[in-house]
Amino acid sequence: MDAIRCLVCGTDLSGAVRDTTSRTGKSKPVVQGSRMPEITLSLPVVLGLLVLFLSIGAVLVYLALNRTPATAEASTVTPTLAITDTPTTTPTPVTPTMIWTPEPSPTPFEYTVKLGDTCGSIAFAFKVSIQSIVLLNNLPADCSTLYEAQKLLIPQPTPTATPQPTSTLNPAEATEAACQKLDYTVQENDTLSGISLNYNVPADAIREYNGLVNDVVRFGQLLVIPLCRRNATPGPSPTPTLPPPYPPVSLLLPPDGASYSALDDVITLQWASVGALRGNESYAVSVEDVTEGQGRKEVSYVSDTKFIIPDDFLPSDRVPHVIRWWVLTVRQIGTDNDGNPIWDPAGAVSAPRVFTWFSQGGGVTPTP
Repeated sequence: MDAIRCLVCGTDLSGAVRDTTSRTGKSKPVVQGSRMPEITLSLPVVLGLLVLFLSIGAVLVYLALNRTPATAEASTVTPTLAITDTPTTTPTPVTPTMIWTPEPSPTPFEYTVKLGDTCGSIAFAFKVSIQSIVLLNNLPADCSTLYEAQKLLIPQPTPTATPQPTSTLNPAEATEAACQKLDYTVQENDTLSGISLNYNVPADAIREYNGLVNDVVRFGQLLVIPLCRRNATPGPSPTPTLPPPYPPVSLLLPPDGASYSALDDVITLQWASVGALRGNESYAVSVEDVTEGQGRKEVSYVSDTKFIIPDDFLPSDRVPHVIRWWVLTVRQIGTDNDGNPIWDPAGAVSAPRVFTWFSQGGGVTPTP
């Protein structure tokens, strides 16, 4: 019991021993409870341990940060084997494309010009327009260069499609259907104003129904006359309207293709009457020297149904000349500044006729 320090807890026992001895004069054993061992560390050791702990923590954090992406990627990307069925290709039917093939235009046919033919008569006979013949054959606009035995190309007439009937007509269509119309073929020397006055239909209405852009009309042209658009007759009592156009004049003598050679021959042109003419109506007799080729033409106005060709119209060159003539019923519509009457067609022109005429000694009579 002579120890002065506890080997277990390191307590200094020298003071306790001394105190006990001094009080009693005897040494008494001192009983003292056990204590935890005490560790005394110096400041350098503590700092070293702190640095060690910080280093270890930093290393652990660094390792944790570097291993996180790999772990996340390993945990996210999971390869999965999937069996995919290969689709079977099904052929898609191809829709045929409709290709429009233009129909060939009808081929024009060839026509040989006969003596006395005009563009108007040819167009009327084949039911085509004069303009189509002019354009197809590169003729002048007035179509004045025709000659016998000339070859012309005649276009095929264009068929007009018949509109499908409708069950109900609107007011405009009903008015149009109820309008009385008349087809009129333009005659020689016709004017739009004369046709308008003859039928008492405004020129504007005729232009509108026929798609005309001006007042120009051509010989042989087909016009639609809207009789329902006639001008109202002013005054308390209606004035009788003009009669419809007269039919074509029928020529009688001389026969078509006749020949005259004697100087004392009197050539009388005769035709059938179209009816009782009014006081302002006459027959316009046109006589033209076709052979001369200089445009020699005379027009006379008579009220009778015959006309004697004057002697001064006889050719003087002793060369057989072909003379063409025709008759048209006309109506006087006024006078010009010189007091001469102004005539307008009042009917259809007759079919032309021809005859030959030459002086004595003029040679052999040609066959027209």
